[in-house]
Amino acid sequence: MRVAHHLTQFKQSLLIATAFTLVLWGIWLWEQLFGLYLGHYGVLPRHTAGLLGILTAPLIHGDAAHLAANSTGLLILGTALLYGYPRCRFKVIALIWLVSGAGVWLVGRMSFHFGASGLTHGIFFFLLVASLLRRDPRSLALMMAAFFMFGGMIYGILPRYEGISFETHLFGAVGGVLGALWFWRDDPLPRRKHYDWEYDPPADPVEEDCIGELWRQADGPERPLEKQERGDRESQ
Repeated sequence: MRVAHHLTQFKQSLLIATAFTLVLWGIWLWEQLFGLYLGHYGVLPRHTAGLLGILTAPLIHGDAAHLAANSTGLLILGTALLYGYPRCRFKVIALIWLVSGAGVWLVGRMSFHFGASGLTHGIFFFLLVASLLRRDPRSLALMMAAFFMFGGMIYGILPRYEGISFETHLFGAVGGVLGALWFWRDDPLPRRKHYDWEYDPPADPVEEDCIGELWRQADGPERPLEKQERGDRESQ
């Protein structure tokens, strides 16, 4: 029953992540089919008109390659978050969404910033920090899988390439760390498996003394000092 429950939960998580990714592809295709440009719905730092981009920027992508790169992270990291942290998952996503956009609006370079990479970086850093705080097998396994496939996101928060919004990555990561610090206790830790040997009663001291005596007898005839020590114990 537990395996079936986890399998159902995983399928649901994958379905939600897939549905959100398909919505992003639908927005991009709609933009291409009708010859639209939605880049001005990104975050424009320190401009009142750019505040709307805090909500809309993660839905917009410049081209198919940009969206494809983010789709992989959204599917894998999104599924890991939704499956591993069912109680706090949507709070974490909302926090990453808002912090990444607000941080870019406050201190970002003067340009339109858009794309879902803030979400992917935020989820990655949430999985990393939450696993270190919880230290249970499931969160550690999810973190190791995420780090194996997306460990390069650690460098994504640094300014490396022109035309890539490292600010979005950086503040997405900040949102993920804050989410881990605030919400890591929301999901109960899974039960630790116990084994029979953990409940074995402690050895009886009298039995240990008997075994010791038998051991000495099997060792050969007693030496004078051993006879004296045994006589002293028996006299007591």
